[in-house]
Amino acid sequence: MPVDPSLAGLLEAIEAGTPLSALSPTDARAVFRALTVDGRAPDTLAPVGSITDDQVAGGAGSLAARVYRPEGTGPFPTVVLLHGGGWVVGDLDTHAAMARSICAGAGAVVVAVDYRLGPEARFPAAADDAIAAVRDVQARLADYGGSDVLAVAGDSAGGNLSAVAAQQVPGIAAQLLVYPATDVLGDYASRKENATGYFLDEPTMVWFVGNYVTDDTDLMDPRISPLHGTLAGQPPAVVVTAEFDPLRDEGVAYADALAAAGVPVEQKTYPGLIHGFFDMGPWSPACQAAVDETIARFAALLRSA
Repeated sequence: MPVDPSLAGLLEAIEAGTPLSALSPTDARAVFRALTVDGRAPDTLAPVGSITDDQVAGGAGSLAARVYRPEGTGPFPTVVLLHGGGWVVGDLDTHAAMARSICAGAGAVVVAVDYRLGPEARFPAAADDAIAAVRDVQARLADYGGSDVLAVAGDSAGGNLSAVAAQQVPGIAAQLLVYPATDVLGDYASRKENATGYFLDEPTMVWFVGNYVTDDTDLMDPRISPLHGTLAGQPPAVVVTAEFDPLRDEGVAYADALAAAGVPVEQKTYPGLIHGFFDMGPWSPACQAAVDETIARFAALLRSA
């Protein structure tokens, strides 16, 4: 099917701007923040019970975190949220909408983590931070949701880091991977079919990787390409992708590989949608419906854990 018509104006505005790949990381962060924070009306954010700032352990010191608590007294499951942005852009504010939506929709305490970004902190810094943060939250579940259920969630590079953390930290009950990057060197049809014109494009993907890895990084390392990790025994997963996304096929490949390893997986590719749809509900009813359905599936997974 064609791209969701509700996204036409947004795509035109994005195409008219300077691509992230032509900017410095600092300027790219500002542009991404303008799109995801400044361009979103506050009344579109899901209401939650409370929001507090926190600190969690990282791979080389403490990291800023933000804790979202749902209404009610709990106990609740706890979800560590790792934001997207190609390991280069994104922060706690750019993914506040996603954190709020998961908190309210899944009835979970969400601990959003502000991990280190490239090029200032190159691979494996973000992966080390994700693993350390999840371990730290796991050790303090009584301070967060209060139940023994711990999950990870993330979109794009955050989906990548969530999968990495799930492989490295035993005891995670569930994972939500939203259009995750799973295989840096993979050759997938979706990367060619959706190389330009759909928000995330091929030059930006190359720019992201180039600002994160070093010349001697093994791109088959499961800490950056989790598709090549050990998948048997991984936590049950919800994996969602978008039809017009260059990352579509590697997300599906990861879901298929999990299933082949005996892991319970729910996978859906949303027709007509693009990379980043999880933050596009205010512009597109189809995007909002996909977000709501995805979170409902994740909530069911958390309840069954």
